[in-house]
Amino acid sequence: MGKPTGFMDYERKVAESKDPKERIKDWNEFHTPLSKEEQEIQGARCMNCGVPFCQSGIIINGGATGCPLNNLIPEWNDLIYRGLWKEAADRLMKTSCFPEFTGRVCPALCEAGCTCGINGPAISIKENELSIIERAFEEGWVKPIIPKYRTGKKVAIVGSGPAGLTTAVYLNRRGHEVTVFERHDRIGGLLMYGIPNMKLEKHIIDRRVNLMKEEGINFKVNTEVGVDIKGEELLKEFDAVVLAGGASNPRDLKVKGRELKGIEFAVDFLSANTKSLLDSNLEDGKYTSAKDKNVIVIGGGDTGNDCVGTSMRHGCASLVQFEIMDKLPEGRTASNPWPQWPRVLKVDYGQEEFEAVFGKDPREYVTTVKEFIGDENGNVKEAITVNVKWEKNETGRMIPVEIPGTEKTWKADLVLLAMGFVGSENTLPNTFGVELDARTNVKAEYGKFKTNVDKVFAAGDMRRGQSLVVWAMNEGKACAAEVDKYLNK
Repeated sequence: MGKPTGFMDYERKVAESKDPKERIKDWNEFHTPLSKEEQEIQGARCMNCGVPFCQSGIIINGGATGCPLNNLIPEWNDLIYRGLWKEAADRLMKTSCFPEFTGRVCPALCEAGCTCGINGPAISIKENELSIIERAFEEGWVKPIIPKYRTGKKVAIVGSGPAGLTTAVYLNRRGHEVTVFERHDRIGGLLMYGIPNMKLEKHIIDRRVNLMKEEGINFKVNTEVGVDIKGEELLKEFDAVVLAGGASNPRDLKVKGRELKGIEFAVDFLSANTKSLLDSNLEDGKYTSAKDKNVIVIGGGDTGNDCVGTSMRHGCASLVQFEIMDKLPEGRTASNPWPQWPRVLKVDYGQEEFEAVFGKDPREYVTTVKEFIGDENGNVKEAITVNVKWEKNETGRMIPVEIPGTEKTWKADLVLLAMGFVGSENTLPNTFGVELDARTNVKAEYGKFKTNVDKVFAAGDMRRGQSLVVWAMNEGKACAAEVDKYLNK
């Protein structure tokens, strides 16, 4: 490395965030990037460790650590330290086709595996990645990669989320004619309507999609396969089909009062908000507003946090976020050593914003809703909760058990269910007749991605279940290689 002692000489420094009370006044990304010189110093902190866990996505004790895309992290860290930004961009784009997405929304599995993280702060890998690709766009180094020849083979990709777009990029580069079908009015899938604007501004997606169009990839929006066009029609027209429709079937909460008005799935709440924002700057009213409402968010993951951040921007009167799990420790425990994924308490942007305004963390742990109470018009007005404890059942599986006497009543004008997803919707699998696994995901072996139907492959959340953007990209890349083999038999 250019600076062998960099990890000892320099402190970790990351982009500054706009004050929470100020940033909730708009829907823009709120980080101010480091200067070129400051970012180069962060590259110097990479310590040239003998075994770089950061660049090898592996599963340890049930959790992923390291980059699933096998990004050449130590190499481009060294290159930006030495001021060789174009060379760093070349190395980054060898393994990742959308670093501008992962540089914004990935939870940084790479940093979890960073050797510096054993007893100190990890290298700021995620921000280094984002700074490289954004500089590459600014300098005009990102250019369309147009195949020198075409194979004459046609591939349909159903779904334009990160898995579908990644598959499209790599199959197009192999010379196949690729058409991406998207049921919504904009390309991007999860990236467009599942992730709020303040985490990923949508012009970033459009910038990449326009580049893909220049490369020769075709896009068809407002086209739902299985409704507007049948699976058998695609199989006649195309030489291969890739199902990348995501795991978009939200987990429901089956308790008394669930049918009341004002209780909705988080994905619907977030999607409608983003669409209205893009269509009319929220002036069309085609979304559910949390303004002046008592909001309850059920679920503690990224989607729940996005509901908190969105409700704060609407101007909610109050908010509480229920998590059924125990509160995590602030630091690693002895049973969760490096390089495992750190199971530690995380305060995300939405919770940070709530605390800045209301003076406390919005989360209530080991808490579940037992019942919703409505008013005379069928609107939700209260939620009754109970605390739980986790115990092993007769099979040894940990389950939540209610604690008698811990019931509590909460005001509720809007309840958002953010409890994850339970597999794919039925329309797309049914139109092709593909088999599903026990979790209602499309059945296709990882590494092969082939379904039980000839010519039909599956990748991303539709195959593996709800996961991360970077894992969807991993699957799209690997699936493209398998489809290419199939087409060249």
